[in-house]
Amino acid sequence: QVRLVESGGGLVQAGGSLRLSCAASGSIFSINAMAWYRQAPGKQRELVAAITSGGSANYADSVKGRFTISRDNAKNTVYLQMNSLKPEDTAVYYCNANKVVLKSTIGYFDAWGQGTQVTVSA
Repeated sequence: QVRLVESGGGLVQAGGSLRLSCAASGSIFSINAMAWYRQAPGKQRELVAAITSGGSANYADSVKGRFTISRDNAKNTVYLQMNSLKPEDTAVYYCNANKVVLKSTIGYFDAWGQGTQVTVSA
């Protein structure tokens, strides 16, 4: 099995910055893509940013130019640097690992972290 542990959330004033981290642990052979999603109260979960194992990244329009996703494949860790935060960025942020392949197994699966709260005050 795989466990995703997020950290780095918290309370910040508008215009401030936070850096989220998500470390995947377990008998991992490979992870295709890693991503950050967020879910605000009363809203659906949405993709914030994703990055492939090769380093190609894509972002939601709402965060382009403000957020940067990066990844350390050796550590199976993904980061989200969030700058110029806005109150509308307030949400629970979830880490996702796409197409996880374990050592000595066949097949793949997706995994999710437990979420970390980000609150941006006006």
